[in-house]
This record gives sequence, C-alpha cells and structure tokens, in this order.
Amino acid sequence: DDALRISEKTGGHNTFFLSSFYLGYCTSSSCEFERGIQHLNKMLEMSKVGRDLSNLSFINGLTAYIYIYQGRIDLAYQRSEESLRLAEKIGDMYVKGMAYSCYGASCYCKGLFDKAENSLSKAVTFCEKTTHFTWGALASSFLGDIYVNRREYRRSQDQYNKAISFLRSCSYCPSWINLEELSVARAKILSGDQDIDRSTLFKYHETNRIKIYEGLVARYTGEILLNLDDQNLSEAEDWIRKAIETNKRNGMMFHLGQDYALYAELFKRKSDKSKAKENLNKAIEIFKECGADGWVEKYEKELAALS
Repeated sequence: DDALRISEKTGGHNTFFLSSFYLGYCTSSSCEFERGIQHLNKMLEMSKVGRDLSNLSFINGLTAYIYIYQGRIDLAYQRSEESLRLAEKIGDMYVKGMAYSCYGASCYCKGLFDKAENSLSKAVTFCEKTTHFTWGALASSFLGDIYVNRREYRRSQDQYNKAISFLRSCSYCPSWINLEELSVARAKILSGDQDIDRSTLFKYHETNRIKIYEGLVARYTGEILLNLDDQNLSEAEDWIRKAIETNKRNGMMFHLGQDYALYAELFKRKSDKSKAKENLNKAIEIFKECGADGWVEKYEKELAALS
C-alpha cells in the first residue's frame, strides 16, 4: 500500500504497476476480491493508455483467476479469452503460458473439460520451457482436477506432483505445496489406495496460511475421510460442513457448489436420498448463478439418477 501511494504521488509508472499487480494478487488471496479487482482495473486503464499488450494480457489473466475464486465464471471466461487473444497476438511464449493457464482454468470452471485439458496442457508445455512456475503450477493443478473428475487417478497424481515440482523449484508458497500434496492424497484414496497417515492428513489444515485455500483443504480432507471407510462418515461430515461454512464466509461460490455436491455424495452413502437431492439442488443453483454450465449439466444428470 505504501509503495502504491508513493508511486501515485511521484508518477513512478513501474512501481505503480508492480504495486497494483501484487496488491491485486495478495488482497485476493485474502478473499478481498473486489479490492483486488479494483487494483487490477487501475492497471488495466494505465496499460490501455500505454498500449502495453503484454501487461494487458497479464492483467486480464490475473483478473480471470480472481473471478474464478469469486465464482463469477462467465466474467472469468471473458477476461481469459481476452488475455489469450492478446497473448497470441504478441506471440511471446512467457505470456502465452500464463494466458493458456487462465483460459484453461476458466474452461474447467465452465465445465468445458476437453477445451480445458487442451489449453492447460499447452500452458504446462510453455511454462516448462520458460520456467514460469506459478502459472505452470496452476495449469498442472487444474489438469489434475480434470483427471480426478474423469477417474483417471494416476494421471491426476502425476499432474499434482508436477505442480509441486514447479513450486519447489523456487521454494514458493508452502501452503500451496501442502494443498497439492493433499490433492495427491485425495487422488490416491479415490483410486482405492487406502495407505494414508491420518496424522499427516490433518496437518494440512493446521499449517495452511492462505485464506483462499481454507475451504478447499477442508473439503479435500472430508472427501478423503469419506472414501477411507464407513467408520469415518461422521468425521467426514464435520469437515464437509466446515468447507461449506468457510467458502460461504469467504465468498468463494464455485467452491461452495462443489462442497454441496460432495455433501450430497455423503448422504448417498448414508442412503438418505432426500438429503442427497436437497444438497445436489443447492449445488446446481449455485453453479447456475456462477455460469458453470457444464457442472449444472453434470449434477442435473446425477439428480435425475436419484429420482
């Protein structure tokens, strides 16, 4: 904030740009999404005046990710499309790695899974060549999510481990590394591998320091417990409810929809069809509000199968 105020007074363009960019990122990581977007919109106007296509692509890309966290998927998709259009026009591999990552993530959240896989795979390839570790890790992580949804658990573990490799290459963000390790554990459990250390499982929640990960860590913990055995249903429910409360409080609507979908799965395990339907309906309504059309279709099919 101090750097931003000083640069606004002195007219330091580079300092103002970098300060706004990192403030946009940091405030959004604390779930202050509107504040983050406000900082990025300042940068957007400045970059438009200067006709800086590279900066414009990056700003649109980061803004798309903030909209994803917020659950405004239609806006995320629009911004990521613009980011990719500019990146292709520039032709720079570094910018394209970022833009394909953002576009692929937006496609995933809209439920355009094949398009998401194609874009994210391109992002990983570009980021491996440029050693662009943050966008490479994001792309790998979303690819892992795609393969989990397809029940291709070995491939999902490979992608989560690739994300970890990107992050460890620069010793970046231990909380994010922990989230990816938890993602690996989740994929293993879903594949039928029951070899998991419960004490290690709970450390991920205890050591997390990034607010946007709180609900996701809680949901993954609940999902792992749900798939260990039927003895853990009560504890799994506690974690899923924690995820719901957290994502509601933090305004992370897309993740909240995923929480309710998992809660429905828990009630299916309990043979409580009424509660399963109730929570699937909640998930569907949230995904409709988010503009996550493919997820609406997916869970409407699940709901029809329960009727």
